[in-house]
Amino acid sequence: MKKLPNSRLQSGMSPDASYTEGAPSAGPRANGPDRGRRSLLVAGSAALAPSALGLHAPAVIGQAKRFSGVTLNVSCWSANYPSLLADYVREFTEQTGAKVNYDTPGLQVYNQRADLELSTKGAGFDVLNITFIFTSRWIGNGWFTPLDPLINDRNKTAAEFDFADFLPGALSPLKDAKGATYGIPWVTDSGMAIAARYDLLQANGLGMPDTFDELETVAGVLHKKDGVDGFLTDNHWGFWYIPLLQGYGGNVFRAPPDDLMPTLDTPEAIHAADQLTRIVSKYGPPGAGGMAYGQTVEILKAARANLSVVTHAAGMSVAEKSNKAAATIRFALMPRGPKGRFPGIASHGWGIPVGSKNKDAAWAFIQWAMSKELLLRMVREKGMGSVTRSSIYGAPEYRKLINVNGVDTGQIVLQTIKLGEQGHMKYRTVPVYPQVNVQLNQAIGRIISGQMSAKESMVQAQASVIADLRRAGVKI
Repeated sequence: MKKLPNSRLQSGMSPDASYTEGAPSAGPRANGPDRGRRSLLVAGSAALAPSALGLHAPAVIGQAKRFSGVTLNVSCWSANYPSLLADYVREFTEQTGAKVNYDTPGLQVYNQRADLELSTKGAGFDVLNITFIFTSRWIGNGWFTPLDPLINDRNKTAAEFDFADFLPGALSPLKDAKGATYGIPWVTDSGMAIAARYDLLQANGLGMPDTFDELETVAGVLHKKDGVDGFLTDNHWGFWYIPLLQGYGGNVFRAPPDDLMPTLDTPEAIHAADQLTRIVSKYGPPGAGGMAYGQTVEILKAARANLSVVTHAAGMSVAEKSNKAAATIRFALMPRGPKGRFPGIASHGWGIPVGSKNKDAAWAFIQWAMSKELLLRMVREKGMGSVTRSSIYGAPEYRKLINVNGVDTGQIVLQTIKLGEQGHMKYRTVPVYPQVNVQLNQAIGRIISGQMSAKESMVQAQASVIADLRRAGVKI
């Protein structure tokens, strides 16, 4: 089983430093800053061409260590790509002279730290991930640096970087209302369905569920077949609940982004919450309602649960050849409701905080980290399955990688991103959505635990969100 690097890494470490590998961090480190420390040197890896750093060759030859003496502080949450990137960071130091303190804590911890640092416009970080649900807050408040002047400067960005190669659907959430670019996307999380044990569906004469009602029915038929639970997904309910909510004709707000009156106590919202929590409770393993991303992915990799809704990146990690599920996994579009198909889509990207004192070095790091050369190497060497560059989608090695058991998962991603043109993700990029996300997580959790009925919990969520929005100064 492939393991991911732990959270605190520095490119100045010795190659023989000891390390402990494990699943992505779900919270603060408990055993001090040296826990999980590992070497970033990839044995036998060839260094990228200097052009990948956005530096013209003559300048590099004449000044090979342009950023000697610079230390970059870089942080992102512990998704697949940023975790895998840790194995290559030393190469950036070797080429530029810049040391890199590289940190990948769990998502919630990262968001809390980044939001606090950005709100002060401090100089503590030089490169940060722009988390999708915070795009409006972080970009709208002027906490990130506009990248267009850097992208268009031929002295700082080489033609080989090829900004136009990034998928428009991945870039658009990282722009402001005027079209200015603030981030370079490293993933567009595309929600979809998988069956870790598709062979059990076939043995029972079943195909992949296309509707949420079919999902519930199939999960029930398959539950405990061959000892495998029928359904499992991670407890990020503020992401996984919404496709059902919208599929039944509801929404988080009345008409986002202009009308932010919450609509969480409607019949559609209650029905969606009732169905989701029923599926999780009846057909998941014990404690399923409280399982975070790292736990659920490991169970799916071991094929101990069958149906799931996941992002493409998570599904591809389940499909890795070393996993038991690799031979039996099947991918499909996110199920639909009576009103349509509304899969979750979320872009995350590298940005430069306005407080950074090392913006040129930070931009060089982003170009290197998102260069065609490095991303293709990560596809070949690490089996990285989710990318945001059009050219890599067409690369033979990538096409081979993402064709899983006869299903072109890349086409599912592109279909999912195309569905985003419906505009159904507008709810997620309003500045106050992070507070709503917290309330949704709590509301679904109360239902799964049996503390409240779906109606009681969603009525409470509605009242709590209204109170939160009024405290934030939102007129509703």
